[in-house]
Amino acid sequence: MAKRSHNEVKDSLSELTRIFQPKDPRKFVKDYIRKYRITGGYEDELTMLVERELGKINSVS
Repeated sequence: MAKRSHNEVKDSLSELTRIFQPKDPRKFVKDYIRKYRITGGYEDELTMLVERELGKINSVS
């Protein structure tokens, strides 16, 4: 993934998900990919990561 390691991108996205708690995970990931210039092909994987994090947040609340 771009110039960053794969785990660094996942960790960053997980933390941003916890902070912003987006309503639309797919749009959130698209904006993240565009802003941080992540190479293509990872959108589905990162969207699943965001959905999983949101599920964790919702189960705790």
